[in-house]
Amino acid sequence: MFVGEWLRCKDHRHEIAPKCRATRLTGHFTEQIGSTSLVKGGAMGPLNGVTIIELAGLGALPYGTLKLADMGADIIRVHPLYEVPTGDKPTERHSEFDRGRRSIAIDLKSPDGVALLKRLVEKADVFCEAFRPGVCERLGIGPDDLFACNPKLVYGRLTGWGQEGPLSHTAGHSLNYEAMTGAIGSIGTEGTPPVPMLQVFGDFAGGGLHLAFGVVCALFEAQRSGKGQVIDAAMVDGVMSIFQVFYGMTRTGFHTGPVGTNLFDGGAPFYNVYETADGKHVTVAPIEAKFYAQLLDKLGIDPASLPDQNDTNGWPEIRAKFAEVFRTKTRDEWSDLLEGTDVCYAPVLSFAEAEQHPHNIARGNFVPVEGSVPQLLPAPRLSRTPGELRPTYAYPGCDTESVLAEFGVSAEEISLLASATVISW
Repeated sequence: MFVGEWLRCKDHRHEIAPKCRATRLTGHFTEQIGSTSLVKGGAMGPLNGVTIIELAGLGALPYGTLKLADMGADIIRVHPLYEVPTGDKPTERHSEFDRGRRSIAIDLKSPDGVALLKRLVEKADVFCEAFRPGVCERLGIGPDDLFACNPKLVYGRLTGWGQEGPLSHTAGHSLNYEAMTGAIGSIGTEGTPPVPMLQVFGDFAGGGLHLAFGVVCALFEAQRSGKGQVIDAAMVDGVMSIFQVFYGMTRTGFHTGPVGTNLFDGGAPFYNVYETADGKHVTVAPIEAKFYAQLLDKLGIDPASLPDQNDTNGWPEIRAKFAEVFRTKTRDEWSDLLEGTDVCYAPVLSFAEAEQHPHNIARGNFVPVEGSVPQLLPAPRLSRTPGELRPTYAYPGCDTESVLAEFGVSAEEISLLASATVISW
């Protein structure tokens, strides 16, 4: 059995940057990255001028709105009053997860709090929430309630199971959505159980990123129609969307074997992870025949001594030979030999090691921030209106007074609302 047809794809060439100090790559960067201050004030990203009201949530929702904040949207996060700290309050805080937002505190179980939120929504472009289906309707801030205030509003709803379906009202987490979609059931080594995937597929890619994509699509459409709409962003749907190609490959018989025996799940010796002499690991992925030939040359293996690359019956023999050879050098020794060539190689790094890799340094991926740990540069990179790193709110509710004033609430009314414990800061 051969898979040659699948392997005929475009030649992707890669150049490894030399070891050097980080350089900033776009107009709002300087040549060398030193310690930098976060951008304060007006953003310059592509979503500059877009106002998003976000009900405070965990995991997937703040990740999705983080992507929008990094691209210039003005995110106003609404916290419940009990999250506002008492006593001495911090004046500064650094959080890569919460950056780029302002924070207000409103009691949404109070009729006056709901009325106040609706006033903010009148001037907003987007509203995002991540409660179970029906919660916002019971609070009086469901889609119909807010469309009555702002017909052009984009209403983003992020849940695990979706707004309807037999599981829609049940609790769940990223691992559950990754399990029920076949995602983690399709990843692993032959004969071993599935493993949790760090919430990447469910919460972040399937949930937060799909919500952000839906928000941008709905905003674009609203500019033409003048009408808002509801985004039903379900993590279970998002995970299936990520694995769309593999559903198709399964139906056509291309990806059908047990886990760890297919082309992209560790079955192919030329798309795999290998242990090195020091107990670390490296990856090789020379799918294309010419890249595969270069790998054999670098490994010192005679092609005539191995089965054909595309003969799946011969894959176990090739894997065993590759494993034997890769155990003869350390990970760094293999990097010295293979990195920068077209054998499609990369070492397996920890998160800490990734920050120090010369390629990531050269691209300025991790930006030193004054008074904080380095933060990841917004992606993707736009040439004319790039994303920016912006500050984190000092504590929940810290911007209540200033945001309400900006939205036209008088100082007298702000004082009355605070006295009635409808708001806090």
